[in-house]
Amino acid sequence: MKPTKSDGRRFIVTCFFFILFLCLLVSINKVQFDSLLIFGRCALSKIPAQSYNSSSNDFLTTNSSSNDIRILLGILTLPDQYDRRHHLRLIYGTQSPVGAKIDVKFVFCNLTKEDQKVLVSLEIMRYDDIIILNCTENMNKGKTYAYFSSLPDMVNSSNGSYPPYHYVLKADDDTYFRLETLIESLRPLPKEDLYYGFVIPCTSMDPFVHYMAGMGYLVSWDIVEWIRDSDIPKNHLEGPEDKVFGDWLRKGRKGKNRFNAKWSMYDYPEPHGVCTHELWPNTVLVHRLKNREKWIHTLKYFNVTHNLKPSKFYHIP
Repeated sequence: MKPTKSDGRRFIVTCFFFILFLCLLVSINKVQFDSLLIFGRCALSKIPAQSYNSSSNDFLTTNSSSNDIRILLGILTLPDQYDRRHHLRLIYGTQSPVGAKIDVKFVFCNLTKEDQKVLVSLEIMRYDDIIILNCTENMNKGKTYAYFSSLPDMVNSSNGSYPPYHYVLKADDDTYFRLETLIESLRPLPKEDLYYGFVIPCTSMDPFVHYMAGMGYLVSWDIVEWIRDSDIPKNHLEGPEDKVFGDWLRKGRKGKNRFNAKWSMYDYPEPHGVCTHELWPNTVLVHRLKNREKWIHTLKYFNVTHNLKPSKFYHIP
């Protein structure tokens, strides 16, 4: 049976309206899509930008912001202590305290050997974490003064924040600081005229009795500038460095804000003594880690490798 002309016209008309319907549908969807896109952009523009805090950041630039506590941790050591510096870089480089910017520097006096000039220069090129003071190497004849008094001219900058650091720490190279706990202990404390540490004598809990032990003590930046400018430290350089430091503050009537961090700071528990304490969770500092066994025991206690990520490249039971 052959199709009639009316059937052909009906087919053409039907196709025409179908095509028209498709075009209309496409145009409506485009308008809706554009409207939704504009609406989405408007909504997103009202959401405040948020910072991203990564736990894998290097501790030297951890979560940097204008509200962070800024600390310089100076570890007084000797030029030939290459292995110890490498060890301490691992210890501090794997800590990422939130809300703080902590710069760790190794501090010693002028180099005296040819091998030091080569090897220390390579360290500086690689890590940029060494301060070489203009002094002859010593422990109790002015090295601590050279450290603190040199800092303002080293780190002050007209282009940076002031103060460059809220606090400056002096630490021994057999000391382990737990940076997160340190930061938490500092948050409620003032940022001016502060003297913080483990008070001597070991049996005392009064921070105004004498001075803070040389294992690791902290002062605010205004005291660092005072050490540079005052004649009191310049005229009293020799003697046990921590006691001498306390004498400066007493004679200069500085450090009116004092914080005794005992027993969050202490000597390693063995051999037992009046300054020792058992390892415990609220620890800020452990001192007298004189050998690898004591370091390993301490690091295992605080579970410092808990963030180790699984990988096909290694198997550590």
